[in-house]
Parts: sequence; structure tokens; C-alpha cells
Amino acid sequence: MLKPLLGNVTIEKILFFLETYGQGYPKGISKTFNISVNGIQQQFRRLEDGGIVVSSLEGKTRLYRFNPRYPFLRELRSILNRAMEFLSEKEMAQYYQKRTRPRRPGKLL
Repeated sequence: MLKPLLGNVTIEKILFFLETYGQGYPKGISKTFNISVNGIQQQFRRLEDGGIVVSSLEGKTRLYRFNPRYPFLRELRSILNRAMEFLSEKEMAQYYQKRTRPRRPGKLL
């Protein structure tokens, strides 16, 4: 949907992921979308060089999140939220509504 604006689908998926979950790491995002880790890392480098995202090491994992100092962050997030309204319910359920916490032991499904 935003491919013409952003340049490719991988960046679109990364930005949607960060908007939904707040932060992410290349291996986790690659598993979610079934995209190569190298492709995700290249796009993160591109986004980081542009100042859109920042990264930090937590243990051995490099986590990425939106750069709070990016001058157009509010507008970017607004565009992402608006674009996510047009995603299919299937795509939203498959990629952007996953549980991030473990289920309580003994809780019924």
C-alpha cells in the first residue's frame, strides 16, 4: 500500500511492525513476515542512516525503535496508522495482533 511512497514492501512491513509493537529486532521481524534477515538488516541500516529509527544493544540483541528526535515522526506515525486501517482483517490478525506475553498457566483457550 505504501510501497510507492517508501520504495519497497520490506520497509512498509518494518514500519508497520514498529508502529504496532514499539520495537523489534531483525530476526523476529524476519520470522514474522518470512523475509530474509539480511533484507531486514539492510532496510534497518537505511532507516537508521536516515534518522527514522535508532538502535540499541540489549544483551546480544540489537533492538530498533522509532527515533523520538526524527522531525517528521508524528506525521509518519499518522500516515502509518491511517494506512493500517486499510489492511485486510486477515493480514491484521496474522501479523499485527500477536500476543507478546506468555499465556498464564492453566488459562483456557
